[in-house]
Amino acid sequence: MATLSAYSSPPWPNPDTNPETNLVNPDDVVEGLDSPPPNSQSSYDSLSSIMPQDHCLPDHSNPNPNFHPHHHHDSSPTTAPSLPPINLLHLSFNQDFGCFAAGTDHGFRIYNCDPFREIFRRDFDQGVNGGGGGVGVVEMLFRCNILAVVGGGSDPQYPPNKVMIWDDHQSRCIGELSFRSEVRSVKLRRDRIIVILEQKIFVYNFADLKLLHQIETIANPKGLCAVSHGASSLVLVCPGLQKGQVRVEHYASKRTKFIMAHDSRISCFALTQDGQLLATSSTKGTLVRVFNTADGSLLQEVRRGADRAEIYSLAFSSTAQWLAVSSDKGTVHVFNLKTTPGSLGTDRSRNTTDPNGGVSTPTSSLSFFKGVLPKYFSSEWSVAQFRLVEGSQYIVAFGHQKNTVVILGLDGSFYRCQFDPVNGGEMTQLEYHNFLKPPEAAAF
Repeated sequence: MATLSAYSSPPWPNPDTNPETNLVNPDDVVEGLDSPPPNSQSSYDSLSSIMPQDHCLPDHSNPNPNFHPHHHHDSSPTTAPSLPPINLLHLSFNQDFGCFAAGTDHGFRIYNCDPFREIFRRDFDQGVNGGGGGVGVVEMLFRCNILAVVGGGSDPQYPPNKVMIWDDHQSRCIGELSFRSEVRSVKLRRDRIIVILEQKIFVYNFADLKLLHQIETIANPKGLCAVSHGASSLVLVCPGLQKGQVRVEHYASKRTKFIMAHDSRISCFALTQDGQLLATSSTKGTLVRVFNTADGSLLQEVRRGADRAEIYSLAFSSTAQWLAVSSDKGTVHVFNLKTTPGSLGTDRSRNTTDPNGGVSTPTSSLSFFKGVLPKYFSSEWSVAQFRLVEGSQYIVAFGHQKNTVVILGLDGSFYRCQFDPVNGGEMTQLEYHNFLKPPEAAAF
């Protein structure tokens, strides 16, 4: 699942300066569970009673006087208060790419992708309980009311070494997990909470927050981790202990697979929903490789370009027919995949006669020299492209409409584009919004 973070959190202030915040010195915290704050009025045992439900919708009640939900009402521009500038600290899609979450220096916001609209926002009063409002990580769980929140930015709302479990029906945190070092990212499943630190990953049971597994990794400052979301099995992918290595945990079969994916450090990876396919990129950023997670075999290699690039996100389509890539070069690429999870072990090379209508993957006209000329000349290239501002940070996912991609930028931009699955080429922009602007000022 694609994630962007644009902050470097400072050390959390000395908790002794404000005893009412119930903070603990990070040096004394044992990695794992911590007691809930005194105003929580709930314990971790109560999590089993608020397990995520598919039908959950945002509740706009406001029992917390220090917390201010924002609603959109028609009002005169002359009476509307001036709003402080908002800085984005984090962007991530939910598990089915139907929504996305934005962490800001004032709180967090949740948006729907199709149709595009803000669902709700939670802005915190700066200075309340010692918090500054900054949210560096906010992880959704499909569309339910439970989120994982981590403080971030120059003035964090919560300690950056804690994962706060937020129940939006109650508009408050109902539990927390504390660690000795900063939390880099969080991943949620309906039955698991996965917390990623710089060199460790912790896997918890969702219902009671029982620690189930600890994994050591190579230095992982970006918090790279991906999990499957199929109900029948749990597959977790994270960096291994060597440069260029990824570790695949198959929890159903209790197997661990190590894949030497690249010579350089891993920069990004993505899983299909069922966990059968894994796409990886390195810090070089020229090639993307697709692996079978079961046996670690390389299924396909595609080329983003010839120059080095920082890959920001990788995303499979729901059918795993397409793979999208975004990078600092300002172009979003869509590649045609030859192998789908349902056909692993068989040759599913697509061509223009494919019943799904997929365009054949472009290759160099000199590909017949394969084995003689450098690999560049036999590379598989993207079938569709969309060009953005070079140097900006974007993440990409496939939309729920057929042959569409959704692109999010840390500048507040939202794009919906459509690609031609038969002829390929430049994508067509269908929609653009700046989601940081007030609704009446956004571009449509």
